[in-house]
Amino acid sequence: MSDSAQVARGLRSLAVVANTLASHTDGLDPIVGAMRKCLVGGGTLFFAGNGGSAADAQHIAAEYVVRYRPGAQPALRAIALTTDASILTAAANDFGYEQVFARQIEALGRAGDVLIVHSTSGDSANCVAAVDRARTLGITTIGFLGGTGGTLASLVDHAFVVPEQQVNHVQEMHLAVQHQIVAILSAERGG
Repeated sequence: MSDSAQVARGLRSLAVVANTLASHTDGLDPIVGAMRKCLVGGGTLFFAGNGGSAADAQHIAAEYVVRYRPGAQPALRAIALTTDASILTAAANDFGYEQVFARQIEALGRAGDVLIVHSTSGDSANCVAAVDRARTLGITTIGFLGGTGGTLASLVDHAFVVPEQQVNHVQEMHLAVQHQIVAILSAERGG
């Protein structure tokens, strides 16, 4: 099979997942609502994840802070908890890797904020710990999850689960859905 044929096959496979999800987006209304309420109230959206999901967290936070579309758009409050190497390594060294996001939420989060965790398994220990800490602080929690949703599906206030085992498809769908949410929220805020 040629390289281009393999790429086309991969895109068709991704399209099947996207088409399936397009029929199951009702669960996004409370997620968008919680994020909207946070931003309108002057709160901060916090994003976290590991590996490719960490990259997604950073990517989406940048869309809020900088801009999603060309043109004037107000900067919106968003922070990726995956970017400060000094904080991440100090927390991992002093408290264990499972506390790298929870420690930041404890320091930076406040009631009215929203924590959005990305986890393709739904079982990332550091995301679970961050959700637990956020809930004690009155921070709304959202999970963008894969597979069956794992442990996080029952811990977060709102979950969006991509029922897929192929990690790259889960991450690609998380990013695509998050882009649609950014488009909605930034347009409402004048962008």
